Amino acid sequence: MAVDVVTAIVIDRPVADVAAYAGDPGNAPTWYVNIESVQWGTPPPLRVGSRLAFVAHFLGRRLAYTYEIVELVPGERLVMRTAQGPFPMETTYRWEPQGQGRTRMTLRNRGEPRGFATVTAPVLAAAMRRANRKDLARLKALLERERGPGPGCGRTIA
Repeated sequence: MAVDVVTAIVIDRPVADVAAYAGDPGNAPTWYVNIESVQWGTPPPLRVGSRLAFVAHFLGRRLAYTYEIVELVPGERLVMRTAQGPFPMETTYRWEPQGQGRTRMTLRNRGEPRGFATVTAPVLAAAMRRANRKDLARLKALLERERGPGPGCGRTIA
């Protein structure tokens, strides 16, 4: 059974800001609840072919995996894939403008569990959906809190 989890949120920041922050692997431990660390496996900057080693905790287990960037359209889309382990995964970030200074960020995780993970796929999908919602809410809070005065920020400049 394939797992395909899509979550989205609108963030009151321009696409360039959201894409720059969320698309920077060094920021992942800040906004992803379950990601503990990210290490470059290839020299920066981020580009197709870049490799990133992630360490995460999910459903009580420590996971270490390497993502490879397979598609990168700056300010629009980032796709990364891992092939190792019992649950090969593809993660996609998509950024779309939603009016002046707002961005819809969509986070998609899909994969084909192997071995015992096939039995637990529905549980994995539900846990992933909950985690992704928390992650996007955390990202929104971080980016909107860091915003200074400007259009749509709710502050009046005298």
